[in-house]
Amino acid sequence: MSEITEPIVHADLVHELTTEQAWYYRIFPAEVLSNGFAFYCETEAEDDGLADELEILLGKKIILYPLEPIVLSRLLNQYYIREEELSTTSNLTHDHASDDFLQNLISEAKRLKSSDIHIETYEEKCRIRIRIDGMLIERYLLSRLEYPAIINRIKILANLDIAEKRLPQDGRINFKTQQHQFDIRVSVLPTLYGEKVVLRLLNNDATNIDLFTLGFAEQDLNSYLEGVKRPNGIVLISGPTGSGKTTTLYATLKLLNKNTRNILTIEDPIEYTLDGINQVQLKENIGLTFAAALRTFLRQDPDVIMVGEIRDPETANMAIRAALTGHLVLSTIHTNSAWGTISRLMDMGIPPFMVANTLNTSVAQRLLRILCPHCKQENDLDTASYPRSFKAPYQVRKHWMPKGCDLCYFTGYKGRKAVYEVIPLDQELAFEVKAGNQQPEALLKARGIRSIGANAFELFAQGLTSLEEVYPLLYN
Repeated sequence: MSEITEPIVHADLVHELTTEQAWYYRIFPAEVLSNGFAFYCETEAEDDGLADELEILLGKKIILYPLEPIVLSRLLNQYYIREEELSTTSNLTHDHASDDFLQNLISEAKRLKSSDIHIETYEEKCRIRIRIDGMLIERYLLSRLEYPAIINRIKILANLDIAEKRLPQDGRINFKTQQHQFDIRVSVLPTLYGEKVVLRLLNNDATNIDLFTLGFAEQDLNSYLEGVKRPNGIVLISGPTGSGKTTTLYATLKLLNKNTRNILTIEDPIEYTLDGINQVQLKENIGLTFAAALRTFLRQDPDVIMVGEIRDPETANMAIRAALTGHLVLSTIHTNSAWGTISRLMDMGIPPFMVANTLNTSVAQRLLRILCPHCKQENDLDTASYPRSFKAPYQVRKHWMPKGCDLCYFTGYKGRKAVYEVIPLDQELAFEVKAGNQQPEALLKARGIRSIGANAFELFAQGLTSLEEVYPLLYN
């Protein structure tokens, strides 16, 4: 049989092999036959007695299809992810409705440093995807008969109503094993063919968070530290969902956490726990909102207040009030740029002079995937690949591109790094805010304040990330 270069993957067959079997024999399920199975294998293994050995092991007729070794390795890394320290752990059980399946699924996602698990249903299939380094990867397919059982199991663990299938529900699971203990935020959403569940894995361990290793350029870090070390005012971090804003806030709180300071936080959810900091979980259903908590915080003699998100005018006004009365307020806000934060506050009804008098530092951030150092490839750069409106600050002749290998699960990337834009508001910039200047790019450039696009380009020029990753941030 001729070698196959583009295999057809049936994710629902993955459970037919354990992780150890797949890697030991270097085979991957191809299809179910009337009397057995067909597997993909490496080219040279086709006539090496492998089929006979597998027939004895599995007790069924086996047919082998030859496959390029690099393609087979990519499939094994994607569907049979193995961890060195967990080499004895078998692949997930076929009984998807069992407690073991759900527990192993969550443990696997945690080991792979996944942030979310998506459990979805469609007309003819149901699937499970996990998000690693910001990208969703399909891991398992379920039958429509198995799907309701796993959804109900999640609802029971999260103390949700299993009879309610028409309305969204939110809950929380405290997940404990011998190796892990962490919280999971559960979101259930009714869709056309059933309920979709997203499990957000919250990392309770803040010991490895360090403000100095997040990705700040030296000048930006100095400007940021100057803002957070002031005794009062507001420091706002902006960016889309999943851009690392909360991690930056917790790293800042770790730096400010001293015995001489009273630090209070109101969060939704509490993603990390920090000793010495008084953390409050938002509970809107009983009236414990960001704004309500802030009112109480002002009577708790605080030095530093962290608000998970400024999402409405009432919260914005309370944060301004807290800053005016001598407190340092840290929070996040959804805008596209650091200067856009100022416009957003004004849209919420905050007068320009109040923004100018209270805003210490405005930060914008994004997360960029870092190229795998073991397999990235260098190529000549065609400047036509840049966005049409972008003018590079200096010439880059070579650039690095993702390839994929065993060590990065054939994604070409390994880990992520934050890029920032930091605007410290001094008297001159405060005057621009009061004047309603909506396009201060020339002024910021003259003052040496680097845009988020410039910092992203720097990572690209250094060969740490790809043009594909920085492309959305490149603008002039």
